[in-house]
Amino acid sequence: MDIVFQQVLNGLTLGGIYSLVALGLTLVYGILHVPNFAHGAFYMVGAFISYTLIAKLEVNYWLAMLGAGAVVAVMAALAERLVFHPLRNESGLHPMIAAIGLLLFLEAGVQAIWGPDFLRMPTPYTGILDLGGVTAPVQRLLIIGAAFTLMLALHLFLTRTVMGSTIIAMAQNREGASLVGIDANRVAMLTFAVSGVLAAFAATLYAPINLVYPAMGHLVITKAFVIIILGGMGSVPGAILGGLIIGFAESFGAFYVSDHYKDIIAFVALVVILSFRPQGIFKGAH
Repeated sequence: MDIVFQQVLNGLTLGGIYSLVALGLTLVYGILHVPNFAHGAFYMVGAFISYTLIAKLEVNYWLAMLGAGAVVAVMAALAERLVFHPLRNESGLHPMIAAIGLLLFLEAGVQAIWGPDFLRMPTPYTGILDLGGVTAPVQRLLIIGAAFTLMLALHLFLTRTVMGSTIIAMAQNREGASLVGIDANRVAMLTFAVSGVLAAFAATLYAPINLVYPAMGHLVITKAFVIIILGGMGSVPGAILGGLIIGFAESFGAFYVSDHYKDIIAFVALVVILSFRPQGIFKGAH
C-alpha cells in the first residue's frame, strides 16, 4: 500500500505539471484554433528565467516564479501581436509553421545566452517528509499544492471575472463575441499572456526536481498535445483531467512495467481512450 501511495504522489506531481502546461495550450487553441507549438519554448524560457533569478541573482523562489511569469507573459503577448495576429486570416498551416519557427528561434536564443548545457535549479525546499511510510519530498508536495491552487485560480478567473468571461466567449463563438463588443485583439493578447504565465509557473515548479536545458520543452509540449486531444480540443476540464490521467499512467506504468517506457505510455493511453471516445473525454466543452 505504501508503494501505491508513493506512485499516487508521483502521479499527482506529473499530472499537476502536465495539466498546467496543457491548460495554457488549450486556452490558445480555443481562441485561434491553431496548435501553438511555441508553447513548449515559453515553458523552457520560463525555466531559464527562474534559474537566472534564483541561482545567479539569489532572488526568492516565489518572487522568481512571479518574475518568470511576467517575462514570459510579455513574450507570449508579443508573439501573438508580431507572429500570429498578421496570420489570423490565413489557413491553419501558416500559423502552425510560424509557431514552429518561433519555437526554433527561442531555442536558438536561449542557447546563445545560456549555452547548451544542462543546469540544476536550486530550491529552498529540500526537506523530506514521512507521511505514514510514504517518502514525500517537500518540493513534490509544493508542486501538487501550487499546481492545483493555480488551476482553481484559473477557474475562478475564467468564471468570475469579466476578462475571463470574454476569453470563454471568444473561444465559444469568435464572431458572436465580436458582435457584442468584445475586442478580439485584446482578448487574444490576454489569452497568450495567461498561457505564458501558466507555462512559466509550471516550469519553475518542476525544474528543481528535473533539469533546465534548451530542449526541455519538447517532450512536455508533445504530452500537452496528447492531453488536449485526450480531454477534448479546447476543453479546460479536459486539459486538467487529461493531465492527471497521463500523470498517473506514467507513474504507475514506470513502476509496474518499466521506467524506460514511461514516455510511451502517454501515447498508448491516447490510442486506447480515443478508440472508445474519438471526440475526447469532454468533446471540446468549456
